[in-house]
Amino acid sequence: MWSGLVTDKLMQCLSCFNCCAAADIPRFPTTSSSVEPPNWDQITERKKSSCKDHHHHHRPKETLNYKLFAGTWNVGGAAPPDDLNLEEWLNTRNDPCDIYVLGFQEIVPLSARNVLGRRKSSRKITSKWNSLIGSALNKDGVQLTKRRRRRRRDQMAKVGDHSEQRLLPVTRSGGCGEDFHCILRKQMVGIFVSVWVRGDLRRCVRNLAVCCVGCGIMGCLGNKGSISVRFCLHETSFCFVCCHLASGNGEGDQLQRSSDAMKILSRTSFPHHAPPLHLPRKILDHDRVILLGDLNYRISLPDATTLSLVEQKNWDMLLEKDQLRAEASAGQVFDGWLEGTVAFAPTYKYYPNSDEYYGRIKGKKRAPAWCDRIIWRGDGIKQKQYGRWESRLSDHRPVRSVFSVEAEVVRGLKSLRIEASSCTMD
Repeated sequence: MWSGLVTDKLMQCLSCFNCCAAADIPRFPTTSSSVEPPNWDQITERKKSSCKDHHHHHRPKETLNYKLFAGTWNVGGAAPPDDLNLEEWLNTRNDPCDIYVLGFQEIVPLSARNVLGRRKSSRKITSKWNSLIGSALNKDGVQLTKRRRRRRRDQMAKVGDHSEQRLLPVTRSGGCGEDFHCILRKQMVGIFVSVWVRGDLRRCVRNLAVCCVGCGIMGCLGNKGSISVRFCLHETSFCFVCCHLASGNGEGDQLQRSSDAMKILSRTSFPHHAPPLHLPRKILDHDRVILLGDLNYRISLPDATTLSLVEQKNWDMLLEKDQLRAEASAGQVFDGWLEGTVAFAPTYKYYPNSDEYYGRIKGKKRAPAWCDRIIWRGDGIKQKQYGRWESRLSDHRPVRSVFSVEAEVVRGLKSLRIEASSCTMD
């Protein structure tokens, strides 16, 4: 029965080859099932695609800075309780951002039924998570008075011809200056991505696209893989990749994780756009790239040694044996990517509803590791914060990062044709 269901699902994948942006099924390579590692020299030398309209090539430009929040959380298939408050994780009260990109893994249990078929219960779970995110982001925003909103519109009007490009900062009085809007949400089995932007920034985000790549069972199903999101903020392209790579700490598991990452970089391809826009199609062609998720890389030390160093909070010695750092140092798949200082405890694996690591009890084999990571690539990105949140909902701790990102703006335009409608891709 299992093999028959997998075969049926595989045929569905093949039939959906050209529907990457709309379907929950990953696309396949056209020639071979093997995936070649990216050629970094060609990528560096290749002329970049961009969000820039070539009709505006000679117009003066200005660089604007925005605050961007990226978060990742493997929730272990646990449904969120009704009273789950995400404000602390999103840090909305003290220092709200302009853009929020949230990636989840195992948002539903990775059972055969969930992997091989779409269930209505999955939609209910993603809707519940999205509702909790919206409540956290807009808790203070919903209390804005009509006078404050009118004053804000008047300020925008005074800018003149630049009114559609000039953006006011987030208020610092404890609430967000505008309500936040979900511009995109997408689920592939257990992976879920939700993107939110500040209300007055929404009209400056355009060319939204999404692509799913499955790397799980038979090398294609969505129990492991990625959801990638592309959009343009003004004239600058952004790409966000939410991953769930191969698990395990056995022989060959590290190589499988890196192979999954190579597949994601190779197979991800966004829709082609006709001139005058020459939008990037591959992940590494974008101006700013952030990759987040449960990358599942472990620490290459004996379990007892790892536990002892964790108790000592000797992060530096543990990171010397971190598999993700080793891959980057060896010039493998993550060569050229950056990660901030890891000054927090390993995020995996905990007993549910506990602060105790799984490996403390005799007979349990899984030592702590920094499975949950946020890395980036490209100029115009500066990391301001990198840490974890202490939620006991699952065996992982959620991770968050705040970035300052640059976006180019063409000045002097009286109007911009911008796709302002929200985009939900279920």
